[in-house]
Amino acid sequence: MSLLTILLLQADTAIKTITAATTPPVDEKISLFQLLKEGGALMIPLLLCSLILVYVFVERFLAIKKATSVDSNFMKRLRSEIEAGNLTAAATTCKNVNSPVGRILEKGVSRIGKPFDVIEKSMENTGKLEVYQLEKNISILSTISGIAPILGFLGTIAGMIILFFNVQHQGFSLETIAGGIYTKMVTSATGLIIGLLAYMGHAYLNAQINKNVNSMESASVEFLDMLQDTQKY
Repeated sequence: MSLLTILLLQADTAIKTITAATTPPVDEKISLFQLLKEGGALMIPLLLCSLILVYVFVERFLAIKKATSVDSNFMKRLRSEIEAGNLTAAATTCKNVNSPVGRILEKGVSRIGKPFDVIEKSMENTGKLEVYQLEKNISILSTISGIAPILGFLGTIAGMIILFFNVQHQGFSLETIAGGIYTKMVTSATGLIIGLLAYMGHAYLNAQINKNVNSMESASVEFLDMLQDTQKY
């Protein structure tokens, strides 16, 4: 081999080395689906928790929103019917509202003519049942907010155990350890996100229920004052 050929080969090798050193590394990207898939088997119960979370929140949100909708002229119509002595029309008006407030006042109208404390107690018991219906399944969100982060940490711990077992038997590799750690942390992140969303959903729905309870109490007090004014009980 001539000296010129050797020099050309060395120059070519040097150029390739410089090119490789100066070329920026290709960014490796991973989709969200692939990342979640790397979380392992415990992503399945976390997925179930997220589906239950969405279902319960949407169902309760729509139910509470429906319970909140009351015609602003409802109490005026009810007062005029009670003052006119038309209790049948008053009961029908309450029934047509189809809300907790309507059902509580319907119970009060049906007890008109009995002692005042009996009317008040009947309305109070009906109110308790209505609040119970509004709070139905809300506790599921509180449960999910507690168990989702635990499931996430459990998945991470299980993944770390498997990772160190493989290191012990297959040898140390920085790439393997780094890759294993970040994929197993996916379960922790997912569990924390689901738990946070469940906690926020539970707090929001409780706030809406409290607003409904205040409306029920306000309407009940106004109704009892109405009865005292008309002296129909």
